Amino acid sequence: MILIVAYPGEEHSEEVMRRLEQAGHEVILLDLSDFSGRASLTLAWMPDVEPSFLVQREGGTVELTNTRVGWWRRVRPFTIHPSIIDPSMRAFAESETSQAVSGMLDALPCTWVNNRAADEVAHHKPYQWSVAQAVGLRVPKTLVASDAASAREFVNCMEPGKTVFKSFIAMTESWRETRLVETSDLEHLDAVHYAPVIFQEYIPGVDLRITIVGDTVFAAEIDARDTRYPVDMRMVVGEANVRAVELPDSLDAALLELQRRLGLSYGAIDMRRTDKGEYVFLENNPAGQWMFVELRTGLPISQAMANLLARLDGEPTAGVHA
Repeated sequence: MILIVAYPGEEHSEEVMRRLEQAGHEVILLDLSDFSGRASLTLAWMPDVEPSFLVQREGGTVELTNTRVGWWRRVRPFTIHPSIIDPSMRAFAESETSQAVSGMLDALPCTWVNNRAADEVAHHKPYQWSVAQAVGLRVPKTLVASDAASAREFVNCMEPGKTVFKSFIAMTESWRETRLVETSDLEHLDAVHYAPVIFQEYIPGVDLRITIVGDTVFAAEIDARDTRYPVDMRMVVGEANVRAVELPDSLDAALLELQRRLGLSYGAIDMRRTDKGEYVFLENNPAGQWMFVELRTGLPISQAMANLLARLDGEPTAGVHA
């Protein structure tokens, strides 16, 4: 059985799930936000029998110990019952739910894509940059600072208009694009005292979204240079020219080594290729999107993910097809 931890409407998991079910695999979609209001669990350890991890939800009960492969795709937070009003009790209920559900998932006798512990660590950009440098990738000049003097010194040492600032995580509740540091921003640098900010050398060039599934590398060029916002292609991907490209063998090897050291089976890597042909690593997204690339280029990324999960699940495998 294949367990996909995601939520209804998440297009990547739905597309892969469709392909797997067509091939005869049993697939379960688990939405963490169902706990504890829309789903309940019963975890049992008894003498002389295997543990039992039952999840009861709309549509029936599933025994998760039958899971052979889990795909840690994208998650939503737990839902605390609205009748619990007191903040301390809500925090307690969320903590207890997290301990039970996370412990259950970690105890499953399955292979994870990605390994949950490695996935969590790999989301940390300072760690990514350190590992990327260690495997020989170029990382832009970067400063993470909650000290205004250090931030001001970094910006002043760069050429005018050649520094960007960005957030660590693209949160749905407070999404922020990558922005150039303007003169008007300098007077607000003291605000970094409230939370660390990433300041980074701006690298002009063509964006690359490099999606790695297992040992297979899918590279797409996203040329946003002539769009209204070339600083962050996410803002203008519909305006950009997108095409599949081949990467140098040495870069493929470095990126696969990056994945290995991060402990990831899947990653969506953002890079820039300069006009001089130099490749610069920006970040690795362990739960990054690929459909916008697949639809524009025809790269068979969804099929590659279905094949990887099918192979880990065992029979049937030959029936997996587009």
